[in-house]
Amino acid sequence: MQLAHITTRPPQLVQALETLAQRADHQQAAQTLLHELSGITVLVAKKFTNSSTADGLLEAYYLTTGCISLGISQANIPDTSEARLSFLLHHGAEHVFQMGFRHIKKLSGLPYDAFVSDFNSDPFIQQRNIKALFSKICRADPNAAWTGDEVYKNELRDRQRNQRIVECAKWLRKNHYAGPVKDAVLDANAVIAIAVIFAIAGDAPIVARLRQTDCETLIQGMRKWQQHIDIESGWNALLKKIPPEYHPILRARMDEYRNTIVKKILSKTSIKTVITTIQKEHAGDELDIDYP
Repeated sequence: MQLAHITTRPPQLVQALETLAQRADHQQAAQTLLHELSGITVLVAKKFTNSSTADGLLEAYYLTTGCISLGISQANIPDTSEARLSFLLHHGAEHVFQMGFRHIKKLSGLPYDAFVSDFNSDPFIQQRNIKALFSKICRADPNAAWTGDEVYKNELRDRQRNQRIVECAKWLRKNHYAGPVKDAVLDANAVIAIAVIFAIAGDAPIVARLRQTDCETLIQGMRKWQQHIDIESGWNALLKKIPPEYHPILRARMDEYRNTIVKKILSKTSIKTVITTIQKEHAGDELDIDYP
């Protein structure tokens, strides 16, 4: 049996410094970087850890190492240690650190999930989220492997996807058949689920918010007229009303529901059971309770 090949990769800053150490005349550049790194570490300790303790300074050093490494990793440069060193020397450690930290701040501004509320815009919560991401992604022990750049890339991909879901849900809310839905709390996945589920009835208006009785009406109508209803045509009619950039999100939800909740709506499962499923698994916080 062949064992998996395991590779370790030190932080980009460490790779750059190792390359610098191999240069014949590196004393001046090394002194400059050392001075910059020391100053950045102290500032990080004052703001994020503890500048009065050895542990606090060590933690700040780890964060400094990772944040500079993140800045290097996201720069559009060749994937070589020499290129990393040249980039670092050209811009300076402080500037590259700021580049890395700007990536963290930008990431923190994207939604962690597809649920939005006033809580997300609270300044204290925003600062807490920045600090949490900073520690999660940028903590880098120079003597160990570091994968913060990969963590950042995956986190960015997931949050950008959440952002697209939120934007799609906001568009659906704005075009809700009964008028725009303006609640501060937004369960974006639920809005999309409701629109997709109610579109099976045919070329109907966009539904982005529902009442319990709406579910009952939909199920009863679908079961009564299902021989005359083309679900795919209903979904295509929905897509024609919606900007193309949101189609992949809606199509993915249609693929998911085609053999799940749609089949349950058309089955002989009790209406009460189907309504409960829609309420618990799909409608979320976008459901208006209109009877006990």
